[in-house]
Amino acid sequence: MKKTLSIIALSIIGLGLVSCKKEKHEEIPSIEKSHHDSLVRASERSSSVTPVSAETATPAPASNQPLTTIALSESNFDFGKIKKGDKVEHVYEITNTGTNPLVISEVKPGCGCTAPDFTKEPILPGKKGKITLHFDSTNFDGAVNKYADVFANVEKAPIKLTFTANIQP
Repeated sequence: MKKTLSIIALSIIGLGLVSCKKEKHEEIPSIEKSHHDSLVRASERSSSVTPVSAETATPAPASNQPLTTIALSESNFDFGKIKKGDKVEHVYEITNTGTNPLVISEVKPGCGCTAPDFTKEPILPGKKGKITLHFDSTNFDGAVNKYADVFANVEKAPIKLTFTANIQP
């Protein structure tokens, strides 16, 4: 009895697959061909691609903008001693020393205790922009070292900005 039910179930499923396949083939043959062609092209491309690990990968420039050069007033700041719960901030000044506009696409802090603000419009050659890091010391005690990565159209992006503080009770 089980064998008969299994054969009937398989027959029904098999008929359904055949009819679906036939309908699919009749209705959209060009999609199947284009899908096949794209898979062939992808496999041809993948044979020439060299895998890169995350540790050795070099981030791409921030955008399609031409590269420029910069000078920072400083890349590390020490808040010194601050009281636990204090909310402090520091402004890092960035100067475009290149010949193309500087575009800061993102400032990504290392943790949620640090919030960034930065110049959003392109910084013209010779002009200055600002990156402000706001730090909330509420959840910290003692010495802390924090950072934020600045993504911009410079050769060695991201640029790392750091700060330290000694949090007192």
